[in-house]
Amino acid sequence: MSRLSDMLRTQRFDDYRFYHQSTINQTLHLFSAVIFLGCYALLFRDAALAGLVGWLAMLTRQSGHFFFEPNGYDAVNDVSNEYKEAVKVGYNQTRKIILLLIWGSAPLVLYAMPTLLGIFDPPTGQFDYVRHVGAVWLVIGIGGGLTRMLQLFVTRDVTTGLVWAFKVLTDPFHNIALYWKSPLKLMRGELIDSAIADADWSDENAEEAASPT
Repeated sequence: MSRLSDMLRTQRFDDYRFYHQSTINQTLHLFSAVIFLGCYALLFRDAALAGLVGWLAMLTRQSGHFFFEPNGYDAVNDVSNEYKEAVKVGYNQTRKIILLLIWGSAPLVLYAMPTLLGIFDPPTGQFDYVRHVGAVWLVIGIGGGLTRMLQLFVTRDVTTGLVWAFKVLTDPFHNIALYWKSPLKLMRGELIDSAIADADWSDENAEEAASPT
């Protein structure tokens, strides 16, 4: 159990310092986390609606990465962006773009094939169409997570894949605990989190900076 805990802490630590330096991104992750908790609550009551809510949270989350997180050379961690993308355990930018393209194509496919080869009943109105989109989005989200987990089984090891999957599922809770102060930092004009910018990442206790307080 100690090894699993250490792997989870390392994945979260690297994710925080490499990909969540912007307080705008952190704030969007905070909002996204709250929306994801709503998705979890809906999942076993209304799966189609959960799919719609979940991807609203995902878009909120990814917009922070694509539009507000610093790109190029990472002076804080003294590594290139290419290095970070290569070592990232989860979805790097290329994988995210592919997943988002699949997500964006789902409504078009359902518009062209309303029953999706007989999987759905013919929609009787726009509401049915939207619910079908939500159901497909839910499958895409779950499938994307399972696909990456299986890739990690093959390219790294089973433990890494399982730890990453657990990290993803619990990220909303961790994000709320870690980023609840981010809107206040943003309102003070702090665009880059000073806890990251001023930290000495070479210190053996540096991971404490990434722990919720």
